[in-house]
Amino acid sequence: MCLAIPGKVIDAFDQHGMRMAKVQFGGIVREACLEYVPDTKVGEYVLVHVGFAISKVDEEEAARTYQLLEEMDQLTELLSPVVDEKGNEEDTR
Repeated sequence: MCLAIPGKVIDAFDQHGMRMAKVQFGGIVREACLEYVPDTKVGEYVLVHVGFAISKVDEEEAARTYQLLEEMDQLTELLSPVVDEKGNEEDTR
């Protein structure tokens, strides 16, 4: 099952003309596209599904959702290695 995972935006930047962010999920940081929520600012929380931030949520909702996903053991995809455009694995911690 694919779920949207809440995370905190810790950096926002432009990459090849797309608005992107570094999003922190617990102790793991991943990149996500912000094109669906372009007004998102650093420090805000978003729900990320397959690399796209699909909506913003407040901090309490993000914490509650993350905790439930953790209890259901649904955060394992965050542990998968990230591969960059050249096929190299990146450290996401």
